[in-house]
Amino acid sequence: MLLPAPRMRVPARSFTLPLLLAAVLGAAPGLGVGAPARAQEPAARPADPAETRIGLIYRTQPQPSSYDAEAAPEDEGVAGARMGIADNNTTGRFTKQTYALEEAVLAEGGPDAAAAARAMLEKGIRYLVLALPADAVLAVADAVKGTGAVVFNAAATDDALRGADCRANVFHIAPSRAMQADALAQYLTLMRWRKIFLIVGPNEADRLYAEAVRNSARKFGLKITAEKPWTFGPLARARGDTPTRAEAMVFTRGLDYDMAVVADEAGDWGDYVPYRTVDPRPVAGTQGLVATTWAPVLETWGAAQAQNRFRRLAGRLMRPLDYQVWAAIRAVGDAATVKKGADPAVIAPFLTDPAFSLPAYKGVPLSFRPWDHQLRQPLIVVQPKMLVSVAPEQGFLHQRTPLDTLGVDLPETACKFR
Repeated sequence: MLLPAPRMRVPARSFTLPLLLAAVLGAAPGLGVGAPARAQEPAARPADPAETRIGLIYRTQPQPSSYDAEAAPEDEGVAGARMGIADNNTTGRFTKQTYALEEAVLAEGGPDAAAAARAMLEKGIRYLVLALPADAVLAVADAVKGTGAVVFNAAATDDALRGADCRANVFHIAPSRAMQADALAQYLTLMRWRKIFLIVGPNEADRLYAEAVRNSARKFGLKITAEKPWTFGPLARARGDTPTRAEAMVFTRGLDYDMAVVADEAGDWGDYVPYRTVDPRPVAGTQGLVATTWAPVLETWGAAQAQNRFRRLAGRLMRPLDYQVWAAIRAVGDAATVKKGADPAVIAPFLTDPAFSLPAYKGVPLSFRPWDHQLRQPLIVVQPKMLVSVAPEQGFLHQRTPLDTLGVDLPETACKFR
């Protein structure tokens, strides 16, 4: 079922002194002001024309196993949205703009994403942030087409959403798989680790990530010297079907490579590869060394302050999805500040205007690519406890911005908005 959460609002303005005195005098007996006023029903709160409501649609997280230290928290993404609203309202105190959050949780067996989006439209909400997979993003985009609503994709990394399946009303905060693979490829090129052993999992998402790695290898002159499917079966952790050290050594024996790249987006088996290869080789991809938007180890460019604010708000560390939802809400707030209003008909085209930029703790302002509505942004290359590098790497140049060396550039795009 659809579970609306309470809306976040700024506190109501305090009563003025005359109104407060009138209320006291009218209710207090024996003060010479006649009979007390009759009780009345409270008037409905009038709509605030300066308030911008932003909708967040997300799915409930599965109950984690007690031993899974990496399980997603129940409020993943939601906590980022709430911090984004709070930050927008901080700026809004000076610009006389306020922001409120409407949350819609998609529970098993309840209304789908498109229905949730239409319900928000009926409430007058015209900005929708989606922490949903690609099929749900497309369903929402098509359901609200022609309404003037602006959709932000905060979670789906599918390259098709920025290519053949692109939609004019969707802006992508989450990086594409192409961007993630390019960030890793740039680092491997910089380190001169040019030979890749690609290990591909059994899921469709794994296949798509592997295809992005192949494209990046061609783009940056790397060589995939070996490629194997993961043969120990899916759901390895749940079933206990894990490779022994001997099996893993057989799996990697006789190969010539500098870096093993794993394609395991579900996080099912990729963590079993490090330290189990015959030759001492590093591991990257979806596990090991990863390219992402955010990690607790990022502290530069004001990120430490953002990490601390988030921890005070949510009681935990900020995760990539939290950051991506936060950035979507901040994009609305920053654009509305510049334009002195939040009319979607004004904000949507402004997001791809060269005058728009989003400060987001990355050392450079972020912007949207006009040809596929992808947010240009540096990606951090991290291992679990250390920031290793930041992409784009120095020396990778572009005629517009080095940020466009990550992902699909204008000459290669397959996006034709509809």
